[in-house]
Amino acid sequence: MKNTLLLLSIFFFSNTQAQTRYIIKFKDKGTNPFSIANPSAYLGTRALQRRARYNIAIDSLDLPVTPRYVDSVRLAGVVNILNTSKWLNQVTIQTTDAAALVKINNFPFVVSAVAVASRIGGVNGGEPVNKILDTPIDTPIPTDNTTSSLIEETTANVFNYGKSNGQVRIHQGEFLHNHGFRGEGMQISVLDAGFFHYLSLPTFDSIRNNNQIINVWDFVANNASVDEDHTHGMNCLSTIAANMPGVFVGTAPKANFCLFRTEDVASETRIEEHNLSAGYERADSIGVDVCTISLGYTTFDFATQNYTYANMDGNTTMAAIASDIAAKKGMLPVVAAGNDGNGAWHFIVTPGDADSVMTVGAVDTMGVIATFSSHGPSSNGRIKPNVAAVGRAAVIASPSTGQPVFGNGTSFATPNIAGLTTCLWQAFPEFNNMTILDAMQKSASKYTTPDDRVGYGIPDMKKSFTILLKKSYTQQTNIANCTATINLNVKHDNTMNIVVERKQSNQVAYSTFKTINGIGSFTNKNISFTDDLALASTGAVNYRIKIDIPTDTSFYLDSLVVNAPTLCTNPINEIKINPNVVTDKMDIIISRTAATKMGIVLTNAVGQKIYKTEYNQSTGSQIKSINMQGMPVGVYFVSVFADDKKIESLKILKR
Repeated sequence: MKNTLLLLSIFFFSNTQAQTRYIIKFKDKGTNPFSIANPSAYLGTRALQRRARYNIAIDSLDLPVTPRYVDSVRLAGVVNILNTSKWLNQVTIQTTDAAALVKINNFPFVVSAVAVASRIGGVNGGEPVNKILDTPIDTPIPTDNTTSSLIEETTANVFNYGKSNGQVRIHQGEFLHNHGFRGEGMQISVLDAGFFHYLSLPTFDSIRNNNQIINVWDFVANNASVDEDHTHGMNCLSTIAANMPGVFVGTAPKANFCLFRTEDVASETRIEEHNLSAGYERADSIGVDVCTISLGYTTFDFATQNYTYANMDGNTTMAAIASDIAAKKGMLPVVAAGNDGNGAWHFIVTPGDADSVMTVGAVDTMGVIATFSSHGPSSNGRIKPNVAAVGRAAVIASPSTGQPVFGNGTSFATPNIAGLTTCLWQAFPEFNNMTILDAMQKSASKYTTPDDRVGYGIPDMKKSFTILLKKSYTQQTNIANCTATINLNVKHDNTMNIVVERKQSNQVAYSTFKTINGIGSFTNKNISFTDDLALASTGAVNYRIKIDIPTDTSFYLDSLVVNAPTLCTNPINEIKINPNVVTDKMDIIISRTAATKMGIVLTNAVGQKIYKTEYNQSTGSQIKSINMQGMPVGVYFVSVFADDKKIESLKILKR
């Protein structure tokens, strides 16, 4: 069988002389000097912290490709190693050495050596050939109602978004920004075709000056420069990172960024899927949180490499497999659905078909679906796209001036929502990537009626925030000595108050029982309060816990019910007067099951206050005596108070 494969390979090589780039796939990671027990040798500190936080196991996928295998391939002849992918366990090479290819194919650790491309594309090699790399961008600013936003800018927001106001506020993204979640401490990787002049355009002054660009690599040319390459990645980056107040502000302008060129716009081959996997792996090892990918693959320069819709099942293509592994490692890939809605292909493109990515369709700022946005579902019936964002008349940076212009494509919807997702995750780092994705979907406009155009719809960041805040909230109740102690663990800050509402069994409506003012930064805080059940009406006591943000909104976190024990409402908590007909001295016997501040007031028949006393009573019975000798004969009233609330009023007769 090996000889047959070899003959077939020689025939293939001899008939593809134009092919110079190959994918060499290995059988295993045998004789690897790296070990699972020592992951710090190949994963950065932040990557290891993410795995620990979300309980992600280190496994063989994390191990680098066996260096001995790579060296053997490189030394087989005139061979240039391009990129390695540890997740796919393969390398890409460039060679025209047929003898070297035969030798490589004969290595016992090699599964296959497949020709995938003829050359390496040059810098800015013409217009993009990918369907997902979008329409020309320096288009006039639209003035018709179909592309204008109904949402007007307001000075109440921390950012003056300028031209990008509509694409931020259609998601209520300003809610996150106003509460301090703008991407600080988070990392976003943009994997694309180049980032033309990001080092000089004014759009990116802020991220340059604040050293927010933390890693750059070109997987096509294998160097650390992406400033001279295609404009598309720069356009996408601008929707997240722009910080031009009153002109153009992105969705996560305070995040840190990794800029990776994986796409060769001068050609379209499967080697770019391999590059994408290598880019994901670099992002993972650095510790990136969110990856935004406005790339997609269906047809290639060589028709034999083309995909069919049946391949869009999330489990077949290299791009989808790598994207799902990226999610398995704890990152959240946000991926464009594609721009084939009006074309013959019609459907989403890979890696938008991957199981565990957030696939993004396009709408305008009015929420109207862009006709070019690719249709779902995946070929195995899963809902795709997952969500939608502004991709028609999206605001992006001009490659010539850096000023805002408009462009069309799911490519621009994707980073727009990736930035907001990053800000949401910044607020709730305790939750993993799939929990964040789930909250985004549940907050979206069509969550209960998803379709194949926008999936679950347009996410609402305020609703996403509320969903996760409720998920992070816990409560615990303890009853002792007829006192209910209620402990809450609520994530909040000094802009958010906790309001406790109560309704007793004899009440129709809730009323405010207690308000706790928020303090400090947005963290989980323990809050405790008590309620004396001895003073409650017989039966259940209902509580509601509400978050009140005075400048914005309020919503209920949860409710709870406390049932007062029988001993709290039975005659053990009783008041007796002896005698009922008084001649000189009256004894008031008060029995309590919990320590209480008590008060006794004696009034005559016309309401005049004759006697008053207050005291602290401990658990048990206590007698208070009132000397009525010399008081006029007639009817008197004894009122008893507990914690300043009247609990009893009794009539007596003085002779």
